[in-house]
Amino acid sequence: MSMENDIEKCDFLCVHNNIVSKVLHHMPEETQLYDLAELFKVFGDSTRIKILYVLFQSEMCVCDIAQLLNMGQSAISHQLRVLKQAKLVKGRREGKTMFYSLSDSHVRTIIDQGFEHIEE
Repeated sequence: MSMENDIEKCDFLCVHNNIVSKVLHHMPEETQLYDLAELFKVFGDSTRIKILYVLFQSEMCVCDIAQLLNMGQSAISHQLRVLKQAKLVKGRREGKTMFYSLSDSHVRTIIDQGFEHIEE
């Protein structure tokens, strides 16, 4: 007998319909859950986390971030593009230079709560 058969087999002794209905009523739509999962994937890269931490301190251009993290400008630009698409960072042009900063305070809150969780 395979493990799959054991997992697929489920004998309900009692379903609490009131609880199931209540939870289903509060469940977000599939598209929202997908978008949330995609957002958390962005946080799954240590380089992007480092960039976010740098931007906690100050608005910076690609050159400054690359120097600070000892990485190439193209690698930083790529990661900033991902962060910008996820609406975690925003850009501001000054002449020919683009300066990046956190989009809003939610970004810091997400990181702070993540740290709080891993330090428990």
